[in-house]
Amino acid sequence: LLLVAYLTSRKSSDNETFFIANRNSKWYLVAFGMIGTSISGVTFISVPGTVNADGFSYFQFVLGNAVGYIVIATVLMPLYYRLQLTSIYTYLEQRFGFWSYKTGAFFFLVSRIVGSAFRLFLVAIVLQHFIFDAWHVPFWVTVAVSLLLIWTYTFRGGLKTIIVTDTIQTVFLVASVLLSIYFIARSMHLSLGGLVDTVVRSDYSRVFFLDHFLDDKRNFFKYFLGGVAVSVAMTGLDQDLMQKNLSCRNLGEAQKNMFSFTGIFVLVNIFFLSVGALLYIYAQAEHIALPARSDYIFPDIAFNHLGAVAAIVFILGLTAATFATTDSALTALTTSFCVDFLGMDKKQRKGGDQRKLERTRKVVHVVFSLVFLGVVIAFKYLVSEAVVKAIFTVASFTYGPLLGIFLFGILTRLRVRDKWVPIVCLLSPFICWALDANS
Repeated sequence: LLLVAYLTSRKSSDNETFFIANRNSKWYLVAFGMIGTSISGVTFISVPGTVNADGFSYFQFVLGNAVGYIVIATVLMPLYYRLQLTSIYTYLEQRFGFWSYKTGAFFFLVSRIVGSAFRLFLVAIVLQHFIFDAWHVPFWVTVAVSLLLIWTYTFRGGLKTIIVTDTIQTVFLVASVLLSIYFIARSMHLSLGGLVDTVVRSDYSRVFFLDHFLDDKRNFFKYFLGGVAVSVAMTGLDQDLMQKNLSCRNLGEAQKNMFSFTGIFVLVNIFFLSVGALLYIYAQAEHIALPARSDYIFPDIAFNHLGAVAAIVFILGLTAATFATTDSALTALTTSFCVDFLGMDKKQRKGGDQRKLERTRKVVHVVFSLVFLGVVIAFKYLVSEAVVKAIFTVASFTYGPLLGIFLFGILTRLRVRDKWVPIVCLLSPFICWALDANS
């Protein structure tokens, strides 16, 4: 990762390189690398863990995601490229005005800090529990060293570096999943055909849940429509993932990237669910006691039952997934703050002092790294397991106003009273929370 950072930033490390990779990224690298960004360390350990209780019902959500990605490629991307945006929230200023623009950028900052820091927190807990506690390494050191490494390879090249490092990290992530399947199959003496047959015939392979619309969270329509909305909001309206798409040379290449990414994304999630089914089948066959937390099923079997090589492969995959999510989040947060709140793109166009702007951007990057560290440590000491779901719910609520304001701007020609937009956007999550708490 450090070598890639050196090679990608040695010729140019200015703000244009950091923010938008000089709009010269190869679409196939972006497509493959986005898998690592979209599949976080939490997905890596949580999705296999859900199979025991919910079967393959999560795949309904993945199908909704796929439709959402097609909407992004055909509706949002043409808009972003037509306006030549660096930050996607600049659209809100052109469509509605100053306060709408700042509100959209603010909600992204809050959502991404909470969501990404919490993902890092959950993965750090797993690594701490299975590795670093035995070495008596304090939790804050684990997190600080991780963030220091990420800062080291991103602070110069930014997005240009991340396009390449995400590709490497995705290779490790996908290889880790495939090798985990291989290690389990070898332990159970199964061929490839026997492996597929075992998963398909198991009680875990049910995908579609079409009944009990009101009282079953696994219902197809809930999962599918939720998947569409979540992918549009948390990918199409998120500076993190859209920043990579906007770094392609033109709209056509960006759309090829998005369509390719969609196919790979669906396939990789099938692998994750298959790993989950195989883990539980293996645990039953070997009479392994299931851990209290479903998130621990994958690391527990990898570390304690499949051998040292499988444990190392698991660590590499989990670390790759975590770094891929966190490094792009730090870069996107830095970009959004510099462009949306410090107006760096406008200052550059007006011929501002480039060295001074670069120094400011580097300071912002350091500050967001420290913010991440503070938030993750706060989660460790202030958050109990009972509110884990609540924090993710809060993060999902904060994307709601972004989805609303963008759709209102794209689907209508109506104007708004710009100064009232922050109030509406602040009220929306509280109304959603009240509905959720009383339904």
